[in-house]
Amino acid sequence: MNIGFIGAGNVTRTFGRHLLTAGHTIVVSNSRGPATLADYVADLGPGAVARTREQAAECDIVILATNWLNVPEALKGIDWRGRILIDATNAHIDPVPDISLAGVTRSRAALKGRRSSEMVAEMAAGARLVKSISNMPMHWIQDFSPNKPRTVIFTSGDDGEAKQLVIELINSTGLVAIDLGPLAMGDAMHDVGGPLSGLDLHLIHRLR
Repeated sequence: MNIGFIGAGNVTRTFGRHLLTAGHTIVVSNSRGPATLADYVADLGPGAVARTREQAAECDIVILATNWLNVPEALKGIDWRGRILIDATNAHIDPVPDISLAGVTRSRAALKGRRSSEMVAEMAAGARLVKSISNMPMHWIQDFSPNKPRTVIFTSGDDGEAKQLVIELINSTGLVAIDLGPLAMGDAMHDVGGPLSGLDLHLIHRLR
């Protein structure tokens, strides 16, 4: 599968490498243009290319992996109707995320009672939005070996087909997607400050 990333930070570097190891290809974009990403994609290795935002948005699945303050600009000017968009952002109001209790409290207050993915859905009108790959620091999943821990990645969304494709994508990397249901309910649980945010959980056994 061909996966597009909007944003070239830790999420793209880390989850992108998991995708490449699993045999997927990725298209990386940022706000400054493909020429600024030559070293970045070279470090990721074969299967990664740098393109424009618009080209990244044409991939099978698109991952929004930019700083929260840059989300409006990252989504602007693209027709999102029918596209599967993973919201991997966290609503930090600080340029450098402050994950202390005070930082989380300020960030949640700045949303004025709204959920961050609700706001992303409005900015990417018509997208088949899935919230995922956002419930933990990326350095927790920087083991890319075949025997890496089966780390739990929480996932929520209203479009059942889109969510299932995202779950299958995550599972293909050796990580484990856990479905938390509709976007409103799931986002409240695994968004920054939620009860399932910042938990390093590993799947050992699953009852069938």
